[in-house]
Amino acid sequence: MKTTMRFIIVLAFVAVLTTLAMAGAGNRGGTSGASELLVPVGTRDIAMGGSTIATTRDIEALFWNPAAVGRMTNAATVYVSHMSYIADIGINYGAVSANFEGFGVVSLSLKSLAVGDILVTTTTDPDGTGKTFTPQFFTVGLSYSRLLNDRIAVGLTTKIISERMGDVSASGVAFDIGVAYDNLASINGLSLGVTVKNVGPSMQFDGSGLLTTASVATQNRPAGLYQVQAAPFELPSSIEFGVGYKRGLDDANSVLLSGAFQSNNFSDDEYKLGLEYSYQDMFFLRGGYNFAQRETDVRQYLYGGSFGAGVKYSLGNTDITVDYAYRSVKVFDASHVFSVKLGF
Repeated sequence: MKTTMRFIIVLAFVAVLTTLAMAGAGNRGGTSGASELLVPVGTRDIAMGGSTIATTRDIEALFWNPAAVGRMTNAATVYVSHMSYIADIGINYGAVSANFEGFGVVSLSLKSLAVGDILVTTTTDPDGTGKTFTPQFFTVGLSYSRLLNDRIAVGLTTKIISERMGDVSASGVAFDIGVAYDNLASINGLSLGVTVKNVGPSMQFDGSGLLTTASVATQNRPAGLYQVQAAPFELPSSIEFGVGYKRGLDDANSVLLSGAFQSNNFSDDEYKLGLEYSYQDMFFLRGGYNFAQRETDVRQYLYGGSFGAGVKYSLGNTDITVDYAYRSVKVFDASHVFSVKLGF
C-alpha cells in the first residue's frame, strides 16, 4: 500500500509538470530556444528510434528517462559517445554514475556541441570581415534515480544550459522527471515509462554583442552606444509515454519491442518504434523508426529509420560495452554514433 501511494504521488507530480510543459502546445517550430536539449544521446536508444522510454537502461537512460538509471547494477559506470550530427556539427557526450546502496544512483553528465568557426559578418561586410567566432553550447546535468521497489523507479535531472555566440550569451536551467514501471500488471517483461523533459524558465541573450551605435538626429551630440534588448525564448518541453515488452526465445536469445509517443510544445507530435535482438546478453542488433503526426510537403519531419549494433564483454570485474548507431536524416547527411561504456 505504501509503495502504491508513492507511485500515485509521483504520477500526480508528473501530471502537474505535464500541464506546465505543454501550456500553449501546438506547432511553433523554430520559435523555441536551447534546441541542443533535443539532440539525443545514448547509442542504443538512438538505434531503436528513441522508442525506449520504458525500456532504456543503465547510464544511457539519463537522456531518455532518468528513472531507469535506478536499475543500474554496477557500483559505478562511465560512458562516452560521439555523434556526427546534421550540418557537420559534432555532439560529444560524457557521463558518470555512482550507485549508493540504500540511497540511489547519482549521475553527472556533460553534452557539448562542436560547431566550428563561423565568419563574422556585418551590414557593411555581409561576406565576412575576415574574423571568426566559435559558438559554444553545452549542457551539464545532475541526476538522482532510485528504485522504490523491484518494479517502480523514479528519477529527476537538473540541467544547466549555457550558450555563447561571439559576444552574446544566455544561460538557463531545465528539469526532467521520469517514472519507470517493470512487469506491469504482473506480466513479466512488460514495461511502462513516462517522462516530462526540459521544464524551466525562459532564457534570454545578453552581452556586449547587443550594443549598437546610434545617434539622435534632432540632438546636437555625438553618437552613443545603445543596447538592444533580446526577446526571451521558451524551452522545448515535451512529455513522452512509452511501453515495451521483452520476450526470451530460449536460454540464449531474446527480443525486445518498444514504442513511444512524444508530445512537443514547439513541434508536431512524434511516434517511435524500436526492436532489439540479444544473443546471450553479449551481442545486440537494433532497429527503429520515427514519424511525425502531421507531416506535410511544407513541413517535413527530418528523421526516419535507424539501426545499430553492440557488443558487451566482461573483463575481470569490468563490463565493457561498445555500440554503434545509424540515424537517417532528410536533406542532411545521416548521423553516425559511437559509444563506449565501462561498468565497475
